Amino acid sequence: MRTVAEVAKMIDHSLLQPQLTTADIEAGCALAARYHVASVCARPSDVPLAAKLLQGTGVLVGTVAGFPHGSTATPVKVAETRLAIEQGAAEIDMVLNIGRLRSADLAFVEDDIRAVVTAATGVLVKVILENAYLTDEEKVAGCQVAERAGARFVKTSTGFAGGGATMDDLRLMRASVSEAVQIKAAGAVRTLDVLLAMADIGVTRFGATATAQILDDLDHRLRHGYPSAAEHLEPASSY
Repeated sequence: MRTVAEVAKMIDHSLLQPQLTTADIEAGCALAARYHVASVCARPSDVPLAAKLLQGTGVLVGTVAGFPHGSTATPVKVAETRLAIEQGAAEIDMVLNIGRLRSADLAFVEDDIRAVVTAATGVLVKVILENAYLTDEEKVAGCQVAERAGARFVKTSTGFAGGGATMDDLRLMRASVSEAVQIKAAGAVRTLDVLLAMADIGVTRFGATATAQILDDLDHRLRHGYPSAAEHLEPASSY
């Protein structure tokens, strides 16, 4: 079984809910630093605060662009990306243009993603497909377009649509891109067993709010020898 430190570095602790207060952001960043996760994924307006709070902790600050619907004009996504990086963001999770993908306007979708990747100037970009709205064929096309445009990750969901990550979607996404592109699961990642099952099929990053529960569970199992059920688990499609 993976160590607590290894699993922690697979988690982007999510602080994206619209109702979160400044105190909530401060508490979330403190939790992320305590568990040494990969990153905090903060709302764009919270990037300066998160960058200040996490300075020197080894926890990166990530944020979103075109979130959550993906229909923001490309120049606005580019401006969001540039500002976020100036303010301390080290990762960008952008939502592709869902309507244009469903319209099979793949050239538009690719150009939209490439513009953000270019604006990020080397900062890691993850492309959110929002699978709840897509057919399997559209998921495959979205993954392939994201890779062509230079994205480093493809991601299942925002967590704000009608469903989150599923095992079937993750397998499909892993099969749709080369090894140069990694997979991020978001939505439905609420337990250690779900996370481990997804990691076993090639997911390398997870958007989660249940970070403490997941890592505390793993720590308990490692200390007390409690077996994992991950290899037998098929998580539900809802989040």
